[in-house]
Amino acid sequence: MKKGFIIVAYWLAAIILTASILTSLGYDLGHAVIMSLSFLPAAMALSYFLPKLEDTMDRRERVLGTIFIILGVMTMTFFFIYLLQLLFAFVIDRASNSRWDMPSVLLNPVFVAAILAILSYGHYQLVKWLDKKYPTDRPITFYSVYKKISLKKEEILYIESRDSEVWIYARDGQQYRNRTGISQWEDVLGAGFVRIHRSYLVNRTYASVSSPESVCIAGKELPVSRKYKDDVQFAFSRETPNLGHDCQ
Repeated sequence: MKKGFIIVAYWLAAIILTASILTSLGYDLGHAVIMSLSFLPAAMALSYFLPKLEDTMDRRERVLGTIFIILGVMTMTFFFIYLLQLLFAFVIDRASNSRWDMPSVLLNPVFVAAILAILSYGHYQLVKWLDKKYPTDRPITFYSVYKKISLKKEEILYIESRDSEVWIYARDGQQYRNRTGISQWEDVLGAGFVRIHRSYLVNRTYASVSSPESVCIAGKELPVSRKYKDDVQFAFSRETPNLGHDCQ
């Protein structure tokens, strides 16, 4: 409930911020608030779809996916801008017997893209922060070989990225394949899981340090890369190092 309230408050603040920018372009406050609504659907879509691009895809697929998403949200935004502008022109022209011209800056793709980027990125970072501050106990649902799977966080031992797929290793010994990128899994699982390598994300509860270059979990020794070495040392700093005798 609190998370939902904060997200709604963010989008209300986003409307006010966008409206304040539009008032400087010649809109009165009422029209500026209404016109700012034309940016919201696309900004919400952008903040939702861009993180869905799987970071295990090859570069060409990521680039094409990003281009299609950006073209889609830009088209959506210009559609709403023109729709509201036509409405304003009709109402204002009828009321004042004068012609209302759209500010040229609203036809500038760079300006429109900047507004969308700011709003969507702010929402994306807010959701990440809320997920860490207010973790949920609800099961995580995903698809593995076209089958719907639900697991609680504590049932997951670690995540392994393998080329175009990610493997989820569960405490009961089950293994699941999924195409969601490991970075997205890191965002979903949040606190309690530690990234130790570009290919590994481990459950802090069931892992221990076996050496400066490895972590032991479920009898397996997983490598720690140089990039995540400091994060691993900090995450496990209160533990007595595991000498690796329970790892294969």
